[in-house]
Amino acid sequence: MSATKRQMHLGVFVLGTGNHSAGWRWEGAATSHMQLPVIQEIARIAERGKFDLLFISDSMMMDPGDHPSFLCRFEPTTLITALAGCTTHIGLGATVSTSFSEPFNVARVFGSIDHISNGRAAWNVVTTANPKVARNFGRDEHLEHELRYARANEFVDVVKGLWDCWEDDAVIADKQTGRYIDPNKVRPLNHIGRFFQVEGPINMARCPQGHPVIIEAGGSPSGLELAARTADVVFSVVQELEPAKKAYADLKGRMAKYGRAPDELAILPGMMPIVGRTQEEARAKLAKLQSWLTPTNAAVLVASRIGYDVSGHPLDGPVPPPPASFEGGRTFTNVLYERARRENMTLRDLYNLTAAARGHWVVCGTPETIADTLEEWFVAGAADGYNVLPPYFPGAFDDFVDLVVPELTRRGLFRRDYEGTTLRDHFGLKRVSAPAAARRAVGAA
Repeated sequence: MSATKRQMHLGVFVLGTGNHSAGWRWEGAATSHMQLPVIQEIARIAERGKFDLLFISDSMMMDPGDHPSFLCRFEPTTLITALAGCTTHIGLGATVSTSFSEPFNVARVFGSIDHISNGRAAWNVVTTANPKVARNFGRDEHLEHELRYARANEFVDVVKGLWDCWEDDAVIADKQTGRYIDPNKVRPLNHIGRFFQVEGPINMARCPQGHPVIIEAGGSPSGLELAARTADVVFSVVQELEPAKKAYADLKGRMAKYGRAPDELAILPGMMPIVGRTQEEARAKLAKLQSWLTPTNAAVLVASRIGYDVSGHPLDGPVPPPPASFEGGRTFTNVLYERARRENMTLRDLYNLTAAARGHWVVCGTPETIADTLEEWFVAGAADGYNVLPPYFPGAFDDFVDLVVPELTRRGLFRRDYEGTTLRDHFGLKRVSAPAAARRAVGAA
C-alpha cells in the first residue's frame, strides 16, 4: 500500500432510483436511472467525498417485478464514458459480461475509457447467472456454471493480453522520418484457446494504467479462484462479522498460489447506510422505507437475489434450498440461504431482508455509530473498505458523505484528499508494466 497507515477504500454503487427497492418514493429522491444529470450529481458528490470508485452494474433482461433501476437503464460503459468528462479523480467502473461479449471488443471499450478518463477505468467481470439472458442473444440455453467460469478465465487473460500488445513508447510519431509507431514495440497476441482465437494486436496505444482495474464479485469456488488470480477489487456480500472475516481470509489466502500478495486485492463488502443525526431518526428512516414495501413482488425480489425460483412456496414457510440442478450465481445464494437456514427464516423474513438492500448488509444509526461499525469490521480483517449502497439519491448519499466520511477521516481511517490521479493510485496498486518483448513484432520478418 502507498500509505504508511492502512486506510479504507470507498466505492458507491449507483442505482438512479436508489438501492432500496422503494427508495425512489422518498421526498426529493431521484425517480429514474436514465437521467444523466442525476448520475452526474452523484458523481460530483462522490468526488466531494474523495471516493475511490463510482460503479454501475448491469442486467440484460427485465422482469416487471424487479428493482426499478433494473427495468430501465443506460448501457453502463456508455454511461461511465459520459461521466469521465464531468469528473477528474473518481474511478469509473462498469459491468460487462464474459458470457455475452467478445474479448477484443471489451479490450477496446475499457482501453478507450481508460484513455478518455486519464486512467480511471474499471471493468466489473461477470459471467451472468440469469439463464433468461441467453434468449436475448440467440441461445436457447445458458452455459452451465463451471463452463461460464472456464470461459471467463480465458476471456480475462485474452483481454489483458491485448492490452499488453503495446509497449508504452510504441508511438513515436517522428515527423522527420515519417515513422508513426515502432513495429518492434507492438506485437500480435496470437491466442488460440478453448473458447477464443484472437490474433491481435489491438489497435490502441497502451492504457494509462497499463491495465484498467479489474473488479469481480463471484462467491462460488470457481468465482473465488478467478478473483484470487485476476481481480484488483472484489465486491463481497456479507451480513455478519464472523462469516465476513472467514470469507476475507479465505479469498486473500488463495492469492499466494498465483504469485500475488494479499494487498494486491481490495475486498469491499456491499453496505447500505441509513444515517440519522440520532439513532431514533435513523430507525424512523428505515421504518418509513420498509413501510412502502409490499409482498406482491416478494417472489421476484427474493428469486433475483437468491438465484432460484421460490414461487409456489408459502411466504410464512421455510426458505426452500437450492435445487440439485442449480446453475445460477452462488454469491448471494450462499450468504442468504445459509443465513436463512441458520436462523430458521421464513420466505417473508428473507423478503424483508432482501427488499431493503437487495441482500446486502444494512447499517442503521448515527454517523458515529456507523463509523464505529465500519471501523470494527475494517480493523478485524473483514473488509478493506466498503461498496456504499445509498437507499436513495442524492439525499442519502449526501448524508453519508457529509456526516459519516468526516468521522472516518477524523479517525484517520479515510483520506482527506486524493493522493494520485488514476484509479490504481487510489487503491495503492502499481501501474501494470508491459511484459518483456517475447512475441514477434508486427511486420517483422
